[in-house]
Amino acid sequence: MERRAYYRNKGLPWLLIAPQLLLVLVFFYWPTSQALYWAFTLEQPWGGGNSWAGWDNFLAIFHDREYWGTVVRSAFYACCTTALSMFMALTLAVFVDRSLKGTRAFQSVYVWPYAIAAPAAGVAFRFIFAPEAGLVGAINGLWPGIWNPAINGYQALGMIIVCHSWLGIGYNFIFFLAALQMIPRSISEAGAMDGARPVRRMLDLQLPLIAPTVFFLLIINLISSFTDSFGLIDTMTEGGPFGSTEVMVYKIYFDGFKGLDYSGAAAQSIILMLLVVALTFVQFRWVEKRVHYN
Repeated sequence: MERRAYYRNKGLPWLLIAPQLLLVLVFFYWPTSQALYWAFTLEQPWGGGNSWAGWDNFLAIFHDREYWGTVVRSAFYACCTTALSMFMALTLAVFVDRSLKGTRAFQSVYVWPYAIAAPAAGVAFRFIFAPEAGLVGAINGLWPGIWNPAINGYQALGMIIVCHSWLGIGYNFIFFLAALQMIPRSISEAGAMDGARPVRRMLDLQLPLIAPTVFFLLIINLISSFTDSFGLIDTMTEGGPFGSTEVMVYKIYFDGFKGLDYSGAAAQSIILMLLVVALTFVQFRWVEKRVHYN
């Protein structure tokens, strides 16, 4: 029987949700409307009004080869961070779910990275991967110049990918562990009795049963990779060396706040938003067909 809540005062429900609606209006819809307005106008760098530009800002972006480089780099960054973070989180969740020796002691520790702010993690990893100190410094002592993200763009991008993946492991781990613990033990035990090893049981039995969780985390991680990388990049590389770690979200900041191209940055933010929406739509339209909820 369906249960519903009824209020004698019809204004009470709106009063209860008013704070949330106000937050959404002020921090999402209002900035989005302003970005849309700026994207179709030419905003003066130091103020003083603007003029209508139509599609000129978008056309300038689409004809910019440097911008397309950031799009490709962002897609590569999102795929790598999503795959690495989800794989590590699933591996840890499988070990904890099997109740192996020592996993209970570390069960809460796995979640800690998610509570760390991205700029703080970026500063920590910048010291960890510093070429002149620690383990990396010792390796550079044996093979001089083998690691230096300050001049090697591939190493700098890899360093940020590792840091971003590490930050997302705790969030993914919680969902994977909850999904695995919902699977009846009898299913895994039946597979073990048939001679299936742990990896085979994971691929053939457990993974299909947690497909909805995998699909949900896939969407969340991809969106996070496109939109939440600014703090890491700004504290670790500032987009360098030579723009090799400049992704779409950081280019919006760089062009808008350092290049004072507010209209171009606004147009880039609209493109990024549409890209994320389109990516989510594609996943729900085609990827979800392979997900079984029963």
